[in-house]
Amino acid sequence: MADAWILDAVRTPRGRGRPTGALHGVHPQELLAQCLRAVAERVGFDPVDVDDVVAGNGMLSGDHGDCIARLSALLAGWPRTVPGMTLNRFCGSGLQAVTVAAAGVRGGGQNLVVAGGVESMSRWGLAAGSVTIDGHNPAFRERYATVPQGVSADLIATLEGFGRRDVDAFAAESQRRAAQAIGEGRFERGIIPVTGPGGEVLLARDEHPRPGTTAEGLAGLRPAFAEMGAARPEGDARSYDELCQARYPQAGPISHVHHAGNSSGVVDGAAAVVVASEGWARANGAAPRARVRATAAVGSEPVIMLTAPGPAAERCLALAGMSAADIDLWEINEAFAAVPLKTMRDLGLDHDKVNVNGGAIALGHPIGATGAMLLGTLLDELERRDLATGLVTICTGGGMGTAAIVERL
Repeated sequence: MADAWILDAVRTPRGRGRPTGALHGVHPQELLAQCLRAVAERVGFDPVDVDDVVAGNGMLSGDHGDCIARLSALLAGWPRTVPGMTLNRFCGSGLQAVTVAAAGVRGGGQNLVVAGGVESMSRWGLAAGSVTIDGHNPAFRERYATVPQGVSADLIATLEGFGRRDVDAFAAESQRRAAQAIGEGRFERGIIPVTGPGGEVLLARDEHPRPGTTAEGLAGLRPAFAEMGAARPEGDARSYDELCQARYPQAGPISHVHHAGNSSGVVDGAAAVVVASEGWARANGAAPRARVRATAAVGSEPVIMLTAPGPAAERCLALAGMSAADIDLWEINEAFAAVPLKTMRDLGLDHDKVNVNGGAIALGHPIGATGAMLLGTLLDELERRDLATGLVTICTGGGMGTAAIVERL
C-alpha cells in the first residue's frame, strides 16, 4: 500500500463560541474557505489538481448544511470540478476526514486530497438543544439509554475515582501550558488570521484561553451537570444519574465534578490538512512534513460514551506495529478532564508527553475541526522538538473513538 504524505496543515484561531465572539459574524463556509485558500498558497498547488475536499462537521444543518465541504471549496474560488464530501463522527469528525483522505491516497485512487473540518458553535442556535444522542427514537432508547455527555464524563470520574481536585488541577495545567505555548509563539506556524470582506484582520490568535487560571479559582465553580443528572429524559421515570447507575451499579451516587472550567470550550474555527501521494508530491516538487502511519476507529459502551480514546489508540498502535512507548508526543482531546486522565492511566502515559501545549479545556473544541487542528498542532510540536512520531486520539458522541499516528519525514 502506498504512503499518504501530509504536506501541510493550517487552522484558524479559535474564536469564543458566543454572539460576542470575534468569529460569530463569519459564515462557517468562509472560515473553511479561508483555510483552503491559505493551504493551497502555502503548498503551492493548483486547486484543479485536488481530487476531493473532505470536511468534518458536527451540525450538518443550517449554516453548516448542504455539504459545507463542497460549498466552501466553491466559495474559496476553486474550480467547480473539485468535489467535496462532508462527514460526521461527532467530535472525531476532523480527524476522520484526514483518515478518509489518507485511505483514498493509500489505496491509489487519489493523489491530492484536502481534509479538515469546521464548526461555528456560536451559530448552532436551537438545533443544538438536544442533550441526548438517540435521534429521538423510543425504540433505540429502550435498548441504549444515552445520557448527556457531561453526565457521562462525571460517570467516568466516579468510576475512576477522580475527585474535584484532580480534574481542576488538570484543567489549570491545560491553561498554563496553552498560555506558555501562545507566549512562545508555538502556534504561529499553523494559524492563519481570519479576515473580513475588506481584508481587515478579525482574529489572529486563539480567543478562548484564560491565562492565570488556577485550581484554587476553579474550585469555586459550581458543577455544571448535577441538575442535568437529576433530570429525566422524555418518556422515562428514571433520571440520567439513575440510568448511569442502572448500567454501572458499581458507581453508586454519581460524583458531579465537571464544570465550564474543566470541560472543553465552546468555540468557532476551521482547519485544513493537505494529504498527497508520494508520486504527486515528487512530481510537483512538494516537500512532505509527515506520513500517516496508521488510523483507527472503535466503538465503546454508549452510556459512558467517552472511554474509547484508549482503545482507539491501542488499535492504531497495533496496526502500525508499535507500542505506546514508541510515541513521542500525544494529543488526547480534552472533551472533559476525566477523559485524558483516564486515557493516560489506561495506557500508562507520562503527562509530560500529553497535550504539551494545552488542550481543548484552554483552547476550545470546535467539534468538526478539532481533529484536524490537533494533527497540525502535533506536527508543529514534533518539528519544534525534533521528535519523530505523534498520536492523536479523540472520544466522540455515541460511544466511539478515533485515532491517527503521524511520522515525520
